[in-house]
Amino acid sequence: MATKATKKAAPAKKAAPAKKAAPAKEAAPAKKAAPAKKAKAATPTTKSAILADLATTGGITKTQITAIFDRLVAIAYAGAKDAKGIVIPGIGKFSKQKKPARKGRNPATGETMKIPAKTVVKFKVAKAFTDAIQAK
Repeated sequence: MATKATKKAAPAKKAAPAKKAAPAKEAAPAKKAAPAKKAKAATPTTKSAILADLATTGGITKTQITAIFDRLVAIAYAGAKDAKGIVIPGIGKFSKQKKPARKGRNPATGETMKIPAKTVVKFKVAKAFTDAIQAK
């Protein structure tokens, strides 16, 4: 029978000398708290938060407002497919735009390639919306 070779145990390392403790620093005087700003109502940023806000403001259930919101989205999709587009007052206009085929370049290889024609959604912001954003 063959016997296994045994490894020698590595010699134990010497412990590093203990460092001296740094002198304790005095506590800095407490800063005055900043004056409290008036709390603004948080603007809902997710679909569920928007729907909850609309439901409470309108006095209807979340199920009803969800159905209304989904119908508005469906109308916007159908209107954007139309040649004239659709205007949502105070927000903007959705329309479709045809982009012609063009030549492009693959950035990895530098090879010239053909990019096919496609139809994209175009959005133009309403003047009222722009004015509301720029107002202080």
